[in-house]
Amino acid sequence: MLESHRLRAVQSPIIPVIADLIRAHPGTISLGQGVVGYGPPPAALAQLERFLGDPANHKYQPVAGIPALVEALTQKLAAENGIAVGPAHGNRVMVTAGGNNAFIATVLALGDPGDEFILPVPYYFNHEMAITMANCRPVLVPTDANYQLDVAALRAAITPRTRAIVTVSPNNPSGAVYPAPVLREVNALCAERGIVHISDEAYECFTYDDARHFSAASLPGAAAHTISLYSLSKAFGFASWRIGWMVFPEKLEAALRKIQDTLVICPPVISQHAAVGALAAGTEFVREKLRGIAEVRTLVLRELAALARDGVCEVPPAQGAFYFLLRVNSPRPPLELAGRLIREHRVAVIPGSAFGLDHGCHLRVAYGALQKETAAEGVGRLGHGLRALVTC
Repeated sequence: MLESHRLRAVQSPIIPVIADLIRAHPGTISLGQGVVGYGPPPAALAQLERFLGDPANHKYQPVAGIPALVEALTQKLAAENGIAVGPAHGNRVMVTAGGNNAFIATVLALGDPGDEFILPVPYYFNHEMAITMANCRPVLVPTDANYQLDVAALRAAITPRTRAIVTVSPNNPSGAVYPAPVLREVNALCAERGIVHISDEAYECFTYDDARHFSAASLPGAAAHTISLYSLSKAFGFASWRIGWMVFPEKLEAALRKIQDTLVICPPVISQHAAVGALAAGTEFVREKLRGIAEVRTLVLRELAALARDGVCEVPPAQGAFYFLLRVNSPRPPLELAGRLIREHRVAVIPGSAFGLDHGCHLRVAYGALQKETAAEGVGRLGHGLRALVTC
Protein backbone atom coordinates (compact mmCIF):
# COMPACT_ATOMS: atom_id res chain seq x y z
CA MET A 1 0.00 0.00 0.00
CA LEU A 2 1.43 3.38 -1.00
CA GLU A 3 1.42 6.42 1.24
CA SER A 4 -0.68 9.41 0.24
CA HIS A 5 0.54 11.77 -2.45
CA ARG A 6 0.29 14.52 0.15
CA LEU A 7 2.79 12.82 2.47
CA ARG A 8 5.18 12.03 -0.36
CA ALA A 9 5.61 15.79 -0.81
CA VAL A 10 6.66 16.24 2.83
CA GLN A 11 10.37 16.25 3.62
CA SER A 12 11.67 13.62 6.04
CA PRO A 13 12.50 15.15 9.43
CA ILE A 14 16.25 15.61 9.62
CA ILE A 15 16.72 15.05 13.37
CA PRO A 16 16.05 11.26 13.21
CA VAL A 17 18.36 10.99 10.17
CA ILE A 18 21.23 12.58 12.08
CA ALA A 19 20.33 10.60 15.22
CA ASP A 20 20.69 7.35 13.26
CA LEU A 21 24.16 8.41 12.10
CA ILE A 22 25.12 9.31 15.67
CA ARG A 23 24.03 5.88 16.93
CA ALA A 24 26.04 4.24 14.19
CA HIS A 25 29.19 6.10 15.30
CA PRO A 26 29.55 5.81 19.10
CA GLY A 27 31.36 8.62 20.83
CA THR A 28 29.90 11.32 18.60
CA ILE A 29 29.20 14.61 20.36
CA SER A 30 25.95 16.13 19.18
CA LEU A 31 25.76 19.80 18.30
CA GLY A 32 22.52 18.88 16.57
CA GLN A 33 19.18 18.64 18.32
CA GLY A 34 17.82 21.82 19.90
CA VAL A 35 17.18 20.88 23.52
CA VAL A 36 18.49 22.05 26.87
CA GLY A 37 20.58 19.85 29.12
CA TYR A 38 18.53 20.29 32.29
CA GLY A 39 15.19 18.94 33.45
CA PRO A 40 12.09 20.51 34.99
CA PRO A 41 12.25 22.48 38.24
CA PRO A 42 11.51 20.63 41.52
CA ALA A 43 8.23 22.54 41.80
CA ALA A 44 7.04 20.81 38.62
CA LEU A 45 7.87 17.33 39.88
CA ALA A 46 6.21 18.08 43.23
CA GLN A 47 2.88 18.37 41.41
CA LEU A 48 2.98 14.72 40.36
CA GLU A 49 2.09 13.32 43.78
CA ARG A 50 -0.91 15.62 43.93
CA PHE A 51 -1.94 14.51 40.47
CA LEU A 52 -1.77 10.84 41.41
CA GLY A 53 -3.77 11.43 44.58
CA ASP A 54 -6.96 12.31 42.72
CA PRO A 55 -8.56 9.49 40.65
CA ALA A 56 -10.49 12.06 38.61
CA ASN A 57 -7.22 13.19 37.04
CA HIS A 58 -7.05 9.97 35.03
CA LYS A 59 -10.10 10.96 33.03
CA TYR A 60 -10.29 13.33 30.07
CA GLN A 61 -9.97 16.97 31.02
CA PRO A 62 -11.06 20.20 29.26
CA VAL A 63 -10.05 20.50 25.61
CA ALA A 64 -8.35 23.88 26.11
CA GLY A 65 -6.44 22.90 29.26
CA ILE A 66 -7.06 22.49 32.97
CA PRO A 67 -8.30 25.73 34.61
CA ALA A 68 -5.29 26.04 36.93
CA LEU A 69 -2.86 26.01 34.01
CA VAL A 70 -4.94 28.31 31.82
CA GLU A 71 -5.05 30.81 34.69
CA ALA A 72 -1.30 30.53 35.31
CA LEU A 73 -0.59 31.09 31.62
CA THR A 74 -2.94 34.07 31.51
CA GLN A 75 -1.03 35.67 34.38
CA LYS A 76 2.32 34.84 32.79
CA LEU A 77 1.31 36.38 29.45
CA ALA A 78 0.18 39.59 31.14
CA ALA A 79 3.27 39.94 33.32
CA GLU A 80 6.01 38.84 30.92
CA ASN A 81 4.66 39.36 27.39
CA GLY A 82 2.34 42.34 27.85
CA ILE A 83 -0.53 40.30 26.37
CA ALA A 84 -3.96 40.68 28.00
CA VAL A 85 -6.13 37.61 27.42
CA GLY A 86 -9.86 37.10 27.81
CA PRO A 87 -13.28 37.93 26.38
CA ALA A 88 -12.76 41.64 26.92
CA HIS A 89 -9.68 41.50 24.69
CA GLY A 90 -11.09 39.28 21.94
CA ASN A 91 -8.68 36.40 22.40
CA ARG A 92 -8.26 33.07 24.18
CA VAL A 93 -5.57 30.71 25.51
CA MET A 94 -5.40 27.04 24.60
CA VAL A 95 -2.95 24.54 26.08
CA THR A 96 -1.48 22.21 23.44
CA ALA A 97 0.67 19.08 23.30
CA GLY A 98 3.78 21.13 22.55
CA GLY A 99 4.46 23.96 20.13
CA ASN A 100 4.24 21.75 17.05
CA ASN A 101 0.69 20.75 18.01
CA ALA A 102 -0.16 24.44 18.26
CA PHE A 103 1.29 25.20 14.84
CA ILE A 104 -0.41 22.43 12.88
CA ALA A 105 -3.70 23.25 14.62
CA THR A 106 -3.26 26.85 13.49
CA VAL A 107 -2.63 25.82 9.88
CA LEU A 108 -5.65 23.54 9.85
CA ALA A 109 -7.84 26.25 11.37
CA LEU A 110 -6.78 28.91 8.85
CA GLY A 111 -6.06 27.14 5.59
CA ASP A 112 -7.90 25.32 2.84
CA PRO A 113 -6.07 23.21 0.21
CA GLY A 114 -3.97 25.49 -1.97
CA ASP A 115 -3.86 28.36 0.51
CA GLU A 116 -0.47 29.94 1.19
CA PHE A 117 1.60 30.53 4.32
CA ILE A 118 4.63 32.79 4.04
CA LEU A 119 7.79 31.41 5.65
CA PRO A 120 10.94 33.52 5.91
CA VAL A 121 13.99 31.40 5.03
CA PRO A 122 15.59 29.79 6.92
CA TYR A 123 12.41 28.27 8.31
CA TYR A 124 11.80 25.77 11.10
CA PHE A 125 11.41 22.52 9.18
CA ASN A 126 8.35 21.26 11.09
CA HIS A 127 6.50 24.41 10.06
CA GLU A 128 7.12 23.73 6.40
CA MET A 129 6.15 20.09 6.90
CA ALA A 130 2.87 20.96 8.64
CA ILE A 131 1.85 23.38 5.89
CA THR A 132 2.55 20.77 3.21
CA MET A 133 0.69 18.06 5.15
CA ALA A 134 -2.38 20.31 5.21
CA ASN A 135 -2.32 20.51 1.39
CA CYS A 136 -1.38 24.17 1.67
CA ARG A 137 1.62 25.85 0.06
CA PRO A 138 4.65 27.26 1.87
CA VAL A 139 5.79 30.47 0.18
CA LEU A 140 9.48 30.95 0.90
CA VAL A 141 10.85 34.47 1.30
CA PRO A 142 14.59 35.14 1.74
CA THR A 143 15.99 37.02 4.72
CA ASP A 144 19.05 39.27 4.61
CA ALA A 145 22.69 38.34 5.16
CA ASN A 146 22.16 38.33 8.94
CA TYR A 147 18.95 36.27 8.68
CA GLN A 148 16.83 39.32 9.51
CA LEU A 149 13.40 39.87 7.97
CA ASP A 150 12.95 41.72 4.68
CA VAL A 151 9.52 43.30 5.14
CA ALA A 152 9.37 44.55 1.56
CA ALA A 153 9.93 41.00 0.31
CA LEU A 154 7.23 39.71 2.67
CA ARG A 155 4.80 42.29 1.31
CA ALA A 156 5.62 41.35 -2.28
CA ALA A 157 4.94 37.66 -1.53
CA ILE A 158 1.32 38.23 -0.45
CA THR A 159 -1.32 36.96 -2.89
CA PRO A 160 -5.10 36.46 -2.67
CA ARG A 161 -4.40 32.92 -1.34
CA THR A 162 -2.14 34.09 1.51
CA ARG A 163 -3.48 33.19 4.95
CA ALA A 164 -0.58 34.12 7.22
CA ILE A 165 3.00 35.27 7.65
CA VAL A 166 5.00 33.15 10.09
CA THR A 167 7.76 34.66 12.23
CA VAL A 168 10.00 32.79 14.67
CA SER A 169 11.86 35.00 17.12
CA PRO A 170 14.25 34.18 18.68
CA ASN A 171 14.80 32.12 15.59
CA ASN A 172 15.31 28.44 15.01
CA PRO A 173 17.59 27.72 13.16
CA SER A 174 19.52 31.00 12.89
CA GLY A 175 19.50 32.37 16.44
CA ALA A 176 18.46 35.77 15.05
CA VAL A 177 16.26 37.98 17.23
CA TYR A 178 13.88 40.22 15.28
CA PRO A 179 13.77 43.81 16.59
CA ALA A 180 10.47 45.10 17.95
CA PRO A 181 10.07 47.77 15.21
CA VAL A 182 10.34 45.10 12.51
CA LEU A 183 7.79 42.83 14.19
CA ARG A 184 5.48 45.83 14.55
CA GLU A 185 5.82 46.42 10.83
CA VAL A 186 5.04 42.78 10.00
CA ASN A 187 2.04 42.82 12.31
CA ALA A 188 0.72 46.02 10.76
CA LEU A 189 1.20 44.52 7.28
CA CYS A 190 -0.91 41.52 8.28
CA ALA A 191 -3.66 43.78 9.62
CA GLU A 192 -3.56 45.89 6.45
CA ARG A 193 -3.84 42.87 4.14
CA GLY A 194 -6.39 40.94 6.19
CA ILE A 195 -4.11 38.00 7.00
CA VAL A 196 -2.80 36.48 10.22
CA HIS A 197 0.55 37.01 11.91
CA ILE A 198 1.66 33.65 13.38
CA SER A 199 4.32 34.51 15.95
CA ASP A 200 6.29 31.50 17.20
CA GLU A 201 7.97 32.45 20.47
CA ALA A 202 9.19 29.09 21.77
CA TYR A 203 12.63 30.58 22.55
CA GLU A 204 11.36 33.76 24.19
CA CYS A 205 13.58 33.34 27.28
CA PHE A 206 16.81 32.80 25.35
CA THR A 207 18.31 36.17 24.45
CA TYR A 208 21.86 37.43 24.96
CA ASP A 209 23.85 40.65 25.00
CA ASP A 210 21.49 43.58 24.36
CA ALA A 211 18.81 41.60 22.48
CA ARG A 212 15.25 41.69 23.83
CA HIS A 213 12.30 39.49 23.02
CA PHE A 214 9.12 41.18 21.78
CA SER A 215 5.61 39.71 21.53
CA ALA A 216 3.65 41.13 18.60
CA ALA A 217 0.33 40.28 20.27
CA SER A 218 1.07 42.94 22.89
CA LEU A 219 0.43 45.65 20.28
CA PRO A 220 -2.87 47.58 20.46
CA GLY A 221 -5.42 45.96 18.16
CA ALA A 222 -3.22 42.92 17.44
CA ALA A 223 -5.51 40.37 19.11
CA ALA A 224 -7.82 40.14 16.10
CA HIS A 225 -5.13 38.99 13.65
CA THR A 226 -2.28 37.53 15.73
CA ILE A 227 -1.69 33.95 16.87
CA SER A 228 1.15 33.53 19.35
CA LEU A 229 2.74 30.11 19.95
CA TYR A 230 4.71 29.12 23.05
CA SER A 231 6.34 26.07 24.59
CA LEU A 232 7.63 24.87 27.96
CA SER A 233 9.99 22.43 26.21
CA LYS A 234 13.00 24.73 26.10
CA ALA A 235 13.03 27.11 29.05
CA PHE A 236 11.72 24.64 31.62
CA GLY A 237 13.41 21.45 30.39
CA PHE A 238 10.01 20.01 29.45
CA ALA A 239 10.69 18.56 25.99
CA SER A 240 9.24 15.08 26.55
CA TRP A 241 6.29 16.34 28.62
CA ARG A 242 4.69 17.91 25.52
CA ILE A 243 3.17 21.12 26.83
CA GLY A 244 2.81 24.30 24.80
CA TRP A 245 0.10 26.91 24.43
CA MET A 246 -1.30 29.40 22.01
CA VAL A 247 -3.04 32.78 22.16
CA PHE A 248 -5.54 33.18 19.34
CA PRO A 249 -8.43 35.40 18.17
CA GLU A 250 -11.74 34.31 19.68
CA LYS A 251 -13.27 33.90 16.20
CA LEU A 252 -11.07 30.80 15.74
CA GLU A 253 -12.13 29.14 18.98
CA ALA A 254 -14.71 26.77 17.49
CA ALA A 255 -12.32 25.59 14.76
CA LEU A 256 -9.42 25.08 17.15
CA ARG A 257 -11.55 23.15 19.62
CA LYS A 258 -12.59 20.76 16.83
CA ILE A 259 -8.95 20.23 15.85
CA GLN A 260 -7.73 19.80 19.43
CA ASP A 261 -10.47 17.29 20.24
CA THR A 262 -9.61 15.29 17.12
CA LEU A 263 -5.82 15.32 17.49
CA VAL A 264 -5.29 14.84 21.23
CA ILE A 265 -8.71 15.30 22.98
CA CYS A 266 -6.77 17.16 25.65
CA PRO A 267 -3.06 17.73 26.27
CA PRO A 268 -1.42 15.22 28.66
CA VAL A 269 -3.07 15.97 31.99
CA ILE A 270 -0.18 14.83 34.17
CA SER A 271 2.09 17.16 32.19
CA GLN A 272 -0.35 20.03 32.64
CA HIS A 273 -0.18 19.62 36.41
CA ALA A 274 3.62 19.61 36.24
CA ALA A 275 3.43 22.75 34.09
CA VAL A 276 1.54 24.55 36.85
CA GLY A 277 4.48 23.83 39.12
CA ALA A 278 7.00 24.91 36.49
CA LEU A 279 5.29 28.28 36.05
CA ALA A 280 5.27 28.71 39.82
CA ALA A 281 9.07 28.28 39.77
CA GLY A 282 9.01 31.07 37.22
CA THR A 283 11.64 33.14 35.52
CA GLU A 284 14.18 32.90 38.33
CA PHE A 285 14.62 29.19 37.56
CA VAL A 286 15.09 30.00 33.87
CA ARG A 287 17.51 32.89 34.52
CA GLU A 288 19.75 30.64 36.60
CA LYS A 289 19.90 28.04 33.82
CA LEU A 290 20.40 30.70 31.17
CA ARG A 291 23.61 31.87 32.83
CA GLY A 292 25.16 28.47 32.23
CA ILE A 293 23.98 28.36 28.62
CA ALA A 294 25.38 31.87 28.06
CA GLU A 295 28.79 30.68 29.23
CA VAL A 296 28.69 27.76 26.79
CA ARG A 297 27.59 30.16 24.05
CA THR A 298 30.66 32.34 24.65
CA LEU A 299 32.93 29.32 24.43
CA VAL A 300 31.34 28.10 21.20
CA LEU A 301 31.37 31.57 19.64
CA ARG A 302 35.08 31.92 20.37
CA GLU A 303 35.89 28.80 18.34
CA LEU A 304 33.51 29.74 15.53
CA ALA A 305 35.06 33.22 15.34
CA ALA A 306 38.45 31.58 14.84
CA LEU A 307 37.02 29.52 11.98
CA ALA A 308 35.63 32.71 10.44
CA ARG A 309 39.01 34.45 10.70
CA ASP A 310 40.59 31.50 8.92
CA GLY A 311 38.11 31.81 6.07
CA VAL A 312 36.45 28.45 6.79
CA CYS A 313 32.96 29.87 7.32
CA GLU A 314 30.88 32.95 8.05
CA VAL A 315 29.11 33.28 11.40
CA PRO A 316 26.15 35.68 11.16
CA PRO A 317 25.07 37.37 14.41
CA ALA A 318 22.94 35.15 16.66
CA GLN A 319 21.65 36.78 19.84
CA GLY A 320 18.90 34.31 20.67
CA ALA A 321 17.84 30.68 21.09
CA PHE A 322 20.90 28.40 21.27
CA TYR A 323 21.97 28.18 17.65
CA PHE A 324 24.52 29.47 15.19
CA LEU A 325 23.81 28.99 11.49
CA LEU A 326 27.13 28.87 9.66
CA ARG A 327 27.80 29.59 6.00
CA VAL A 328 30.60 27.18 5.21
CA ASN A 329 32.95 28.02 2.36
CA SER A 330 32.60 24.62 0.74
CA PRO A 331 31.05 23.34 -2.49
CA ARG A 332 29.97 20.14 -0.72
CA PRO A 333 26.24 19.55 -0.16
CA PRO A 334 25.51 20.23 3.52
CA LEU A 335 24.12 16.75 4.23
CA GLU A 336 27.28 15.18 2.80
CA LEU A 337 29.43 17.47 4.94
CA ALA A 338 27.36 16.73 8.05
CA GLY A 339 27.72 12.99 7.39
CA ARG A 340 31.48 13.21 7.05
CA LEU A 341 31.75 15.25 10.24
CA ILE A 342 30.02 12.43 12.10
CA ARG A 343 31.87 9.55 10.44
CA GLU A 344 35.34 11.08 10.41
CA HIS A 345 35.35 13.54 13.31
CA ARG A 346 32.62 12.31 15.67
CA VAL A 347 30.69 15.56 15.85
CA ALA A 348 27.12 16.12 14.66
CA VAL A 349 25.47 19.25 13.26
CA ILE A 350 22.31 19.78 11.20
CA PRO A 351 22.51 20.56 7.45
CA GLY A 352 20.95 23.85 6.43
CA SER A 353 19.05 22.23 3.58
CA ALA A 354 16.52 21.03 6.17
CA PHE A 355 15.64 24.67 6.80
CA GLY A 356 15.07 25.66 3.19
CA LEU A 357 18.61 26.84 2.46
CA ASP A 358 19.13 25.26 -0.95
CA HIS A 359 22.03 27.44 -2.12
CA GLY A 360 25.43 27.19 -0.51
CA CYS A 361 26.57 25.04 2.39
CA HIS A 362 24.96 25.91 5.73
CA LEU A 363 25.24 24.05 9.04
CA ARG A 364 23.26 24.64 12.24
CA VAL A 365 25.25 24.37 15.45
CA ALA A 366 23.24 23.86 18.66
CA TYR A 367 24.79 24.31 22.11
CA GLY A 368 21.91 24.37 24.61
CA ALA A 369 22.25 20.78 25.83
CA LEU A 370 25.99 20.76 26.57
CA GLN A 371 28.11 21.30 29.63
CA LYS A 372 31.17 23.48 29.11
CA GLU A 373 33.66 20.61 28.95
CA THR A 374 31.59 18.68 26.39
CA ALA A 375 30.90 21.82 24.39
CA ALA A 376 34.61 22.63 24.25
CA GLU A 377 35.42 19.16 22.98
CA GLY A 378 32.53 19.17 20.51
CA VAL A 379 33.22 22.56 18.98
CA GLY A 380 36.92 21.69 18.90
CA ARG A 381 36.10 18.60 16.83
CA LEU A 382 33.88 20.73 14.61
CA GLY A 383 36.67 23.21 14.01
CA HIS A 384 39.19 20.49 13.26
CA GLY A 385 36.76 18.70 10.98
CA LEU A 386 35.73 21.78 9.01
CA ARG A 387 39.33 22.86 8.52
CA ALA A 388 40.17 19.40 7.19
CA LEU A 389 37.10 19.03 4.97
CA VAL A 390 36.91 22.57 3.64
CA THR A 391 40.57 22.80 2.66
CA CYS A 392 41.04 19.26 1.30
